[in-house]
Amino acid sequence: MTALVEIRDLLVKRGEHPALQLDHLAIQNGEALAVVGPNGAGKSTLLLTLARLLKPERGEIRFNGQQASAESDTAYRRRVALVMQDPLLFDASVFENVASGLRFRGIARGKIRHKVPLWLERLDVRHLAQRRAGELSGGEAQRVSLARALVLEPQLLLLDEPFSALDPPTRGRLLDDLGALLKETATTTIFVTHDLPEASQLASRMAVIIGNRLRQVGSPEMVFAAPADEEVARFVNHKARPDSKQAR
Repeated sequence: MTALVEIRDLLVKRGEHPALQLDHLAIQNGEALAVVGPNGAGKSTLLLTLARLLKPERGEIRFNGQQASAESDTAYRRRVALVMQDPLLFDASVFENVASGLRFRGIARGKIRHKVPLWLERLDVRHLAQRRAGELSGGEAQRVSLARALVLEPQLLLLDEPFSALDPPTRGRLLDDLGALLKETATTTIFVTHDLPEASQLASRMAVIIGNRLRQVGSPEMVFAAPADEEVARFVNHKARPDSKQAR
């Protein structure tokens, strides 16, 4: 696989303090990479930096082999879609919410009328197309948020703990559906979570961030079997194993 995103010598600060230091990380085309670690480790900082919502103090981010900084914010952000824990939907219908990004990009009405129902169907919310966002359950709202991101066909999908507020059955069904969609569309995805069973279910590789530094990257099986250091070992040993019943 070819690296879609490659990061080198990255330093991001919050105020005067380092929030993330990362020597090197490559995200391959079509892969789902889970970013795990304790609260405050720097996981969300990585996503917000890749979404250009935080500006690094130093470092290089390359996108498809080209310097990302050479592009304008608008051009870069058109490659990327970000889904947060809070869906942040507009006070409008489900259809209008999913269509909003396409309209912002000037997509023709006919194409919008064609694409939006397809993604509503894929996320199993087509029957809610005319419902107002404020009338949705948490799981329904997150499905709409994912449809709004995926309808844009982003080159890079960023997910920042989008399932953590959902009850276990709702979370399990949504993870199953999203995992199937990501494989079908080969959408390159970075998925931040503190839940190791979720990470193992959705991602083929796992990046462990502890103390604002990237400590280890590898398959979930490799990270569990051979932690890179004592802190990684303590983190994975104090969490549920990938095959844990807590995954549902």
